[in-house]
Amino acid sequence: MNDEPVIARIRLNPHSREVQRDLRDATEMHRTVMRMVPDGLGDSPRSQAGLLYRLDETDSTSTLLVQAHRLDPARLPAGYGQADIKSLTPMFTALRKGLAVRYRIALNPAKRERLPLEAKGKRGRIVPLSGADADQWWLRRAADSGLQVHILTPTNMPPIRPRGQNADGMRHSLIRYDGTATVTDPDALHETVLAGIGRGKPYGAGLLSLAPAPAA
Repeated sequence: MNDEPVIARIRLNPHSREVQRDLRDATEMHRTVMRMVPDGLGDSPRSQAGLLYRLDETDSTSTLLVQAHRLDPARLPAGYGQADIKSLTPMFTALRKGLAVRYRIALNPAKRERLPLEAKGKRGRIVPLSGADADQWWLRRAADSGLQVHILTPTNMPPIRPRGQNADGMRHSLIRYDGTATVTDPDALHETVLAGIGRGKPYGAGLLSLAPAPAA
């Protein structure tokens, strides 16, 4: 599936029972957004579809951003919300070295614990990062992705623990970062926007949003 991706901005209907269910349960939210991609994508449908999403909430509204190669909002539950779709091609075309951008991303910063030598062959637990450790994790990942971050404003989001028979059971600690940056490698940044960043992608992490920064 090589289609250039699109992004849907869905203003959620707070009176929808399905919306209320999904806001309580990340596993149900994942199932709902997966309804928007084509059927028959094999064993890893989210990866095949290039699907990433993020929930942006304010005091008065909840907006769901969903990115994938193809999306059909008509497959959402009736009355779920108002969806607007646009192509990401113009954004990718505009990327150039030195471009100043604003960004937003919800991340699950984490690392794998180091085990003592006597535990050779075993893998340590994956533990969430917070505070300065999480900030440094994002700065490193941003640099690897073709962004030089100038400003980062972290916002702790409610942690996510997937539910259901097939859920992995891991608690995902999400942090949203907002700020400004300069593009250092447009090709790497293009690939990062397509692939997402870090863990927790099925549960609302990893979607990087970019917009031109206002002139100083």
